[in-house]
Amino acid sequence: MEQNSMQHAHPLNSPVPPTGSSPCPSSLSFHHSEHPKIWLPRALRQTCIRKVGDTVNLLIPIQGKPKPQAIWTRDGCALDTSRVSVRNGERDSILFIREAQRADSGRYQLSVQLGGLEATATVDILVIERPGPPQSIKLVDVWGSSATLEWTPPQDLGNTALLGYTVQKADTKSGLWFTVLERYHRTSCTVSNLIVGNSYAFRVFAENQCGLSENAPVTADLAHIQKAATVYKTEGFAQRDFSEAPKFTQPLADCTTVIGYDTQLFCCVRASPKPKIIWLKNKMDIQGNPKYRALTYLGICSLEIRKPGPFDGGIYTCKAVNALGEASVDCRVAVTGSPHHCI
Repeated sequence: MEQNSMQHAHPLNSPVPPTGSSPCPSSLSFHHSEHPKIWLPRALRQTCIRKVGDTVNLLIPIQGKPKPQAIWTRDGCALDTSRVSVRNGERDSILFIREAQRADSGRYQLSVQLGGLEATATVDILVIERPGPPQSIKLVDVWGSSATLEWTPPQDLGNTALLGYTVQKADTKSGLWFTVLERYHRTSCTVSNLIVGNSYAFRVFAENQCGLSENAPVTADLAHIQKAATVYKTEGFAQRDFSEAPKFTQPLADCTTVIGYDTQLFCCVRASPKPKIIWLKNKMDIQGNPKYRALTYLGICSLEIRKPGPFDGGIYTCKAVNALGEASVDCRVAVTGSPHHCI
């Protein structure tokens, strides 16, 4: 570890008696003394980050004989003893905060003094929490199967920088929320591949090192994805055929689940005529298996894995088939941990 800088009272390494005074027997004990030193742990040489409510317990080894005087200050001022406690031992100094609050953030300095010598070290403490939600979100425009959104940043960033925004959509028929963007850094975006005939609401969370904001504003207006207008053809023109082979507009997402906790997989498919949906695990058909519950509603396909065990991990496939063709999407599901705790 690095030794902190020391301010020496005399250029020599031993104290010098005043001019004209004779050495006394006690001065012989100097050879058994140690200069004050601070051994700052490597982990504390960078900003010490804690969440609101966490305990701060900093143990810093010190050195000096006889026992040096250790003094803590914060931003150059004395500590608030109602919030911060200090214990000084023979070989260490401990700074303790039982439940850290954002107001406890600052630069803490430890000064170890012995005679005319001093060693100092500083520790930066930053106490953070989840950010507030974005102040508002607005639906700016809708065209084709896309919608444009704008929002304003949160007033409270949680005492640290934002990692970005999470944008979600939900169609009014199912009411289920799907994430379309994660850790997105701008305050406007375009959401594409919306299903024709559905109406959508949108919401946005702010995220920092502590996680997502506790809530999110929702668009006041719905995005109505209009079906293609009926075009009347004069006699002699063939009627337009709207039939299409299956196409997945929302793929399956890889996920990790915990043993014993029900897990759901979601995807969206578009096809005309209505396709047949087949679920596979590791390329084996799982239709009719009571372990799984498959539902399809308005193009949204879901598969519930009931109380997964260690052998329920693998590659899951959703296949859609109609008279014009077929399409499929895959995802990997990992089962881990113990039913007694979440990851």
